[in-house]
Amino acid sequence: MAEMKNTTKTFPLNTGHEIPAIGLGTWQSSPGDVAAAVAAALQAGYRHIDTAFAYGNEREVGEGIRRSGVPRDQIWVTTKLDNAWHKRVGEALDRSLENLGLEHVDLYLVHWPSSTVPGSGGKQHYEDWDFVDTWREMQKLVGTGKVKTIGVSNFGIKNLERLLSDPSCKIVPAVNQIELHPANPSPKLVAYCREKGIHCSGYSPLGSSGSLLNTNPTLAAIAKDKNRSIQQVLLAWGLQKGWSVLPKSVTPQRIEANFDLDGWSLTEEEVAKIDAIQDRFKICGDGWLPVKVFFGDDE
Repeated sequence: MAEMKNTTKTFPLNTGHEIPAIGLGTWQSSPGDVAAAVAAALQAGYRHIDTAFAYGNEREVGEGIRRSGVPRDQIWVTTKLDNAWHKRVGEALDRSLENLGLEHVDLYLVHWPSSTVPGSGGKQHYEDWDFVDTWREMQKLVGTGKVKTIGVSNFGIKNLERLLSDPSCKIVPAVNQIELHPANPSPKLVAYCREKGIHCSGYSPLGSSGSLLNTNPTLAAIAKDKNRSIQQVLLAWGLQKGWSVLPKSVTPQRIEANFDLDGWSLTEEEVAKIDAIQDRFKICGDGWLPVKVFFGDDE
């Protein structure tokens, strides 16, 4: 039996849709580089592009999609609701669609469980509104033809419990996009999402450009044995753990290397060795938000 290709692999969502397993992340990608990176990724075979209103690059992402020549119906596009737009969900989606130059997105996420007052620089939280209210508005988008699926991002168990237990929650989020790599594996959160039928999508799956994972001896040894890069090993680990991965790069060579995951896999023993890595760090914390969203209970 032929081994399934990671480059065409998808994960089923609770909506019946299938999300491509490997996507191009565009967070903190340099302005001016994003359109070319998106076009290069799509031409290399990627079919999943991840952006957000807060990244300030939706227009470039849309330009890259058009430049690639790949038909729109073959591309999964994810974008996200910004914190200051929580009371204007429909308007926010329309703005993102205008930026992208698209008639719909495949996945629209609540970027953070933090509803901030516009004009406060993200420092003031609404007193009369939070993510439960925001989700009530998100649900109204379903059936409009502007989104295929809705989900959340950066939600831990505590906030998911609150959301799912609220009577206004009629639709279980299809996806929870969270930071996932061996130094932030969040096994309790991943298991909780799986139990609830929520797919996990991992951002910062490589740790970061200056991450300790780049010199981790366990990863280095496995990479050497496989004749692969540490980055490729990290991505294979995430896919084999059951979540989609969103590696970020604007360099065509790295974009292609991050997609070169077919024809090989990690053994159960290798996955277990990576699971046993003791380093712990987060790339993206919550200190910049007016409310706490990470409670240290997802490990």
